Amino acid sequence: MDCCQCKGIETLFNQKEAENKLKAYRKDGPAKTTRMLIEALQAEGIEGTTLLDIGGGVGAIQYELLRAGVDRATAVDASTAYLRAAREEGEQQGVADRISYHHGNFVDLAPQTAPADIVTLDRVICCYHDMQALVGLSAAKASRLYGLVYPRDRWWLRIAIRAANMYFRVVRNPFRTFVHPTQEVDALVRGKGFEQHFYKESGLWQVVVYAR
Repeated sequence: MDCCQCKGIETLFNQKEAENKLKAYRKDGPAKTTRMLIEALQAEGIEGTTLLDIGGGVGAIQYELLRAGVDRATAVDASTAYLRAAREEGEQQGVADRISYHHGNFVDLAPQTAPADIVTLDRVICCYHDMQALVGLSAAKASRLYGLVYPRDRWWLRIAIRAANMYFRVVRNPFRTFVHPTQEVDALVRGKGFEQHFYKESGLWQVVVYAR
C-alpha cells in the first residue's frame, strides 16, 4: 500500500494490538459502541443479507451478525495483523468459510469490491484522511443499511486529537487520527439515498445507522 496513512495503520495496529483486541473480544464480547451498532442493525432486520465490514479489526461485527442471520461477510482491513487475527477467530468460530478476507486500503480496493446489503465502518472514519472518498465509496456499496461509529464533532475532542497527532509525529509514525465534521459525513451519506434510522452518542463516539 502506497498510502502513508495505511503504512501508519500497519505500524500502530500491529500483532501485539491485534492479540490484545482478540483477547478482549473473547473475554467480554464486542465493545460497547460496537454492540450498540450491532443491535441497531439487527433491529432493521438482517436475515439472509450480506455484509461488507470495512476496517473490521478482529471481526466482532462479522461474527455477531453472521450468528444473527447474515449469510456471508466480506472483511477489508489495512492492518495485516488484524486481518490475520480475524481469520484465526473466524476459523475458531467455524464461520471462516462464510467470510472473504481482503487486505488493503478500501478506497483503492473499492472498484473490485462487491456491493453488500449492509456496510459497516466501526471507528474507521477517524483513521482515514480522505473522509469524502472513504464515505462516498463505502456508502455506494450498501444496498440496504450503512452503519458507522466515529468521533463526536466537539472542540475538546479536536484538541485531544491534535495532541495525539503531535505524539505520532514525535515517534515518526505517519498515522494520524481525525475528527471529521458530522454534518459533512451525514450529507455525504444522505446524498447516496439514505435516511438516518438510528443515532446515539456514547462517550467520545457517535453510533449511526442509515437505511435506504
